[in-house]
Amino acid sequence: MSETYDFEAPLWQWRARDAQPGSWFFVSLPFEMADEIEAIAGPGKGFGSVRVEVTVGSQTWRTSLFPSGEEETYVLPVKKPVRAAEGLDEGDTCRVSLRLI
Repeated sequence: MSETYDFEAPLWQWRARDAQPGSWFFVSLPFEMADEIEAIAGPGKGFGSVRVEVTVGSQTWRTSLFPSGEEETYVLPVKKPVRAAEGLDEGDTCRVSLRLI
């Protein structure tokens, strides 16, 4: 599996009543892209996750996409060190390149 995808999406914060403020930030994948990834990756691993290598700006790391019923697509977590290094805050548009692994 070495499919690659590029997209732009706004950074948003997960708002759960038991989450600490500022703890989880995500970007949502475009619907058509998520459908294609789901068809390629199948049901995924734990929680339906799909392993990916991601680049945002000059930062590259490995993580997982997670299916979100609320967002009706996969969501990609963007960790704090990446947000800090790239100067990203909630609502900012992220340029994302991801590769299925």
